[in-house]
Amino acid sequence: MTHIIPRGNQYCDLKNPDVVLPYLRPPHGRLSGIHPPIAASQNSSLLVHSIRGAKRRSGNNSNNGLSHLFTPVPLKAQEAGDNAGEEMVGPVRKDEMLRVLNRFYSDQDIKDLAQENGIDKYVYQQTFINFRKFCVDSESLPVELHIILFDIIQGSGHIHDLYPIFIKHAKKIFPHLNCLEDLCSISDLTYPPNWYPEARGINRKIIFHAGPTNSGKTYHAMEQFLNAESGVYCGPLKLLAAEVFSKSNDKLTPCDLVTGEERRFGSEDGSLSKHVACTVEMTSVNTIYDVAVIDEIQMMRDIQRGWAWTRALLGICAREVHVCGEASAIELVQEMALNTGDEVEVRRYKRLTELTVEDRGLESLSNIQAGDCIVCFSKRDIHQVSRELEQKGYEVAIIYGGLPPTTKLKQAAKFNDPQHPCKVMVATDAIGMGLNLSIRRIIFHSLIKPNINEKGEKEMDTLSVSAALQIAGRAGRYGTQWEHGYVTTMKTEDLSTLHHLLSQTPDDMVQAGLHPTADQIELFAYHLPSYTLSNLIDIFINLCQVDSSMYFMCNMDDFKFLADLIQHIPLQLRSRYVFCCAPINKKMPFVCAQFLKFTRQFSQGEPATLEFVCHQVRWPFSAPRTILELVHLEEVFDVMDLYLWLSRRFH
Repeated sequence: MTHIIPRGNQYCDLKNPDVVLPYLRPPHGRLSGIHPPIAASQNSSLLVHSIRGAKRRSGNNSNNGLSHLFTPVPLKAQEAGDNAGEEMVGPVRKDEMLRVLNRFYSDQDIKDLAQENGIDKYVYQQTFINFRKFCVDSESLPVELHIILFDIIQGSGHIHDLYPIFIKHAKKIFPHLNCLEDLCSISDLTYPPNWYPEARGINRKIIFHAGPTNSGKTYHAMEQFLNAESGVYCGPLKLLAAEVFSKSNDKLTPCDLVTGEERRFGSEDGSLSKHVACTVEMTSVNTIYDVAVIDEIQMMRDIQRGWAWTRALLGICAREVHVCGEASAIELVQEMALNTGDEVEVRRYKRLTELTVEDRGLESLSNIQAGDCIVCFSKRDIHQVSRELEQKGYEVAIIYGGLPPTTKLKQAAKFNDPQHPCKVMVATDAIGMGLNLSIRRIIFHSLIKPNINEKGEKEMDTLSVSAALQIAGRAGRYGTQWEHGYVTTMKTEDLSTLHHLLSQTPDDMVQAGLHPTADQIELFAYHLPSYTLSNLIDIFINLCQVDSSMYFMCNMDDFKFLADLIQHIPLQLRSRYVFCCAPINKKMPFVCAQFLKFTRQFSQGEPATLEFVCHQVRWPFSAPRTILELVHLEEVFDVMDLYLWLSRRFH
C-alpha cells in the first residue's frame, strides 16, 4: 500500500519522498486538487503505520563511527526575493517556525523513519541543525517549505509533513546518502586478483625460494633472472636494485635501473633493455617478462609498504615469478596463488655458514674485535657508541637509514676491505637487508626497538623474531674471511632473551597489505566533490571491504599528513594524490617546508629548477662540524631526493 502525505503543492509517497503527485492550492485557502487532502491526524496514523511495517535496513547505515567522517556541506540561506509562499498563504513568524521545527526534531516517529532511511543519530542531528539555520537565516523560504510551515502553524498540517523536505535537505548537505551503494562498490577490496587482468591472462608459475639469511636463496633466483630472455628484479631498497643493475651489466646482461628518483639505462645508446632492476613500488604490472624476481616477500606484512609486494605478487606479468624470503610467507603465498590460479613450487635452503651465539655479552667497548658490528636502534646510540670507539683509537664505519645510498656503500666498502684500517662497524637494523658485509660478529646494543603499530603509533618493544634472525644472520657471510659468524649482546643479562629469539621461527604470515589506488580515490571524489583528500582517505578506509583472512589495509597516516599539509594549495586531485605519495619523513620540518614550496611552485605553474632548489637549501655547504649540521645535511639530501622523485612524475 502506498501512503501519501501533503508536500506543499504536491502529494508525496511517504516511503519514497521522490515520487510526487501534483495538486493545487488557492492563495490563503484550504487545500483542493485532483486528490482530496489528507487530514493531519490521518497523516500521523499513516506515518506510524508505515514505520511499524517497514523492514529495518542493515549495513553501514547505523554506523555512527563512519557517519562522523562525513561533514555537512554548507548550504547558503535564501536571500530576499519574490516571496511566492507568503503571497499564496500569508507570512510565517520566526518564533512560531522555531517551535514547529523543535517539535519536528523531538518527534520519535520522525527519528525512527529517518533511521529506516539510513540517517543515523549523528546525521539526523547535523541535518536538523543545518535545516533550522537555513530556515531561520533565509529571508524568503522556498514556496513548498513556506506553505507546509504555514499549514502546521495554522493547525491544518502536521509536523510529519516536513519529513520529505527534511530528507531532501539531508541529501544536499550529506551527498553520501545519495551514493552510499556506489561508494561501497568502489571501495570493495575483497578480491584483489581481479585488479590485474593482464596477469590473470598469463599461465604463471610461482617459485618460492625460502631460507634464512646467507642461504643462497636470492643467488639461485638471480641466476634464472640473468639467463632469461627478459626479466624484472623487484627489491626493497634502491641499494639492492642498484647492485642488481651493476652485476647484470657486468655479466653482459643489459639491464636498466628504475627507482622512484632515477632511471639509468644499461645500453650506451639509451635504448630500453629487456631486463629491469627496480624498487618494488616501481614495478610495472603491464609489461610482460619471462622471469620476475620479488625479493624479501615477507615484506607483504609491512604496515606501511606491504601493499607494494602484494601488488607485485598479484599483478606482475611473468611466466616465472621467483619470490625470495622467509618460510613464514609460504602458506600465505600459496593461498593467494589459489585465488590467482597460479602453480606454486617451494624450494627450501639452509644456511651455508655456521652461526654461534656466544656465552657472554661484550660488556665493554674495550672488548671489541676486528670484524665486529654493533647494532643500535637509535641514531643517538649510534653516534654515542661510534664516538667512544673513535676515542679508543678505532676507525669506525657507520651505517644507518638516513644516510644516502652512496655513503652507505662507501662505508661498507672500507669495512669489507681487508687492507683498510677500518675494522669495526656501528649500524642500525638497516644492515638487515641491502648490503653485502663481511661481518665476523653481530653485537646487539639493545634488544628493545621502536616499532609502528597497526594504528600508526610509535611504541617500544622487544625485537621481533624475524628481525632478530635477519640481523644476526648477517654475521659469517659465505665466501668471505669471516665464514663462521658469531652473535652476542652488549649486556650479558640480555643473552637469554637473544637465545630465546634465535631459537624460534617467525610466525606464519596471515595477511598481505593493500592500498587504495588513485583511480579509486578519484571515483570517491566524483561522488563527494567537496571533501578533502585526507577526508576521502578516512572514508575509504572505514568503508572498504577487505578479506581479513588474507589482506589488511596499510597504514596511511603519512599520506594523510601530506594531504592535510597541502590542502590549502589548489591542485587537481590526481596531482594532489601523487604529491601525497612522496617519500617524506614527516618528522623533518625542513624537508616538509621544502615540499610545500615545491607544491606551490607546481600549483602556480612555475618551474622548480635545480637553481631554485639550490637557492632554497642554500647550496653549497661546508663540511659538518657537529651532529646537528650532519643531520641538516641528511635533510638536504632528502630534499634533493624529493626533487628527483617529483621530477620523475611532473616533467
